[in-house]
Amino acid sequence: PRRSPRALQRHSSLLAQYSALLESYTEGEIRQLISALVERYRQAMNSGGHELPLFPRAGSRRKRARARHKPCELRELEVSVSELGLGYESDETVLFRYCSGTCEAAVRSYDLSLKSMRSRRKIRKEKIRARPCCRPLAYDDDVSFLDAYNRYYTVNELSAKECGCV
Repeated sequence: PRRSPRALQRHSSLLAQYSALLESYTEGEIRQLISALVERYRQAMNSGGHELPLFPRAGSRRKRARARHKPCELRELEVSVSELGLGYESDETVLFRYCSGTCEAAVRSYDLSLKSMRSRRKIRKEKIRARPCCRPLAYDDDVSFLDAYNRYYTVNELSAKECGCV
């Protein structure tokens, strides 16, 4: 029988995501996971820890790391057409929407297979992105403007409309 992918879905509740995630593991994998957690707990207790908190207080380092982790989202900036760097001279301003943020890398079958192919040296010198990146999924309507010499231009796919992890 085929197992469902282990990647978490974005739109369902956290409890449903983890339930679905654990259902995709075999009984042996779950036993191995529980054994590792019990061993980690035992080590913490033997090293002088009185209890192992479920949610430890975040230190300043972890707070900084969490602050840097911003989800992939649409942002906007008002700029002149000249500032876009497309070679047009114009004082007109446009609303430039762009995608910014980080993407959580969920391990999928593709990632496991890619790692295996790289370790077996089937894939060597090619540049391969190991994690998804924040990119436009759709673009706004075309942008039209007059340049400094009263010539009319239209630029397509300039501003993002929707962002996602690709």
